[in-house]
Amino acid sequence: MTKHTFGNRLPRKLQQNMEIVGEQIRLARLRRNLSIAQIAERATCSPPTVMNVEKGVATVSIGIYLRVLYALQLEADILLLAKDDPLGRDIQDLNLKQRQRASKKQ
Repeated sequence: MTKHTFGNRLPRKLQQNMEIVGEQIRLARLRRNLSIAQIAERATCSPPTVMNVEKGVATVSIGIYLRVLYALQLEADILLLAKDDPLGRDIQDLNLKQRQRASKKQ
């Protein structure tokens, strides 16, 4: 039985996203016709860990996800995270100081 602590429980939306990521990794593995054991060997982790990645378990470290992506030759996909940040750019633009002109001398 898994002990429910703050470290392994995510808000529902985040858990759903983790499950989607795990499913995408599983489908990538299946498209390459690779077994869980083969990915585990290439990613230097155990087969149950790869199964947890594919389930989207929150306690698996991001390093393991990166090694699994590397084993699938998808390591560049991690660079797409937070690449497009429209909200952050809007906030940044709001914080830009407006240049003020000196008052006209008469």
